[in-house]
Amino acid sequence: MLSGATLTRRLGHHGGVSLVDLVIPFKPLHLAKSRLGAAPELALAMLRDTVAAARAARSVSEILIVCSDPVVADAVGVRVVPDSPLAGLNAAISFGAGLLGGRVAAMNADLPALRTAELDAALEAVGDDPAFCPDHLGTGTTLLVSGLDQPLRPLFGTGSAAAHLASGAKLLDGPWPSLRLDVDIQSDLAAAVALGVGPATTAVLTVS
Repeated sequence: MLSGATLTRRLGHHGGVSLVDLVIPFKPLHLAKSRLGAAPELALAMLRDTVAAARAARSVSEILIVCSDPVVADAVGVRVVPDSPLAGLNAAISFGAGLLGGRVAAMNADLPALRTAELDAALEAVGDDPAFCPDHLGTGTTLLVSGLDQPLRPLFGTGSAAAHLASGAKLLDGPWPSLRLDVDIQSDLAAAVALGVGPATTAVLTVS
């Protein structure tokens, strides 16, 4: 007979809330945020704020970072594994998802304004089918959740929102500006600051 905890994990729910293991891919610091033209310290700070918000979410069971940079492993306070495939973003996500035991979600590392309540609200809206949250432009993806008892099928990259929608994933389009605001360029960073970034990002921006 399954224990209550085992049954909860298998169902992927806890107290009516979708419960997921979260994989976050992150490039080595010398490659991170090249479009933003930011120092490695800012990229790492944004990751730390993203992770901190996710760790506080009642819907998130475990967080796994896929990154081959040893500096990252010492800085984020969650499990970090090297990017063994070294075959791009989607391969890294699939690799990390394969190391996790429950229902899996993939999320961007560059969400420095992320509010825990918004992440929880999005995950509560998922249901049993695969689902994704588009970025603030509506073309990219910031969060992808596997279907219940299904593998994660990441299609991140240019036009990923359309690709995930075409794959059958449900569109999550709630009032979650902090979840949708990934930072790729300076205007994104300005918008995140206006929304309110986390303490790690604030500290780096204050010094610079």
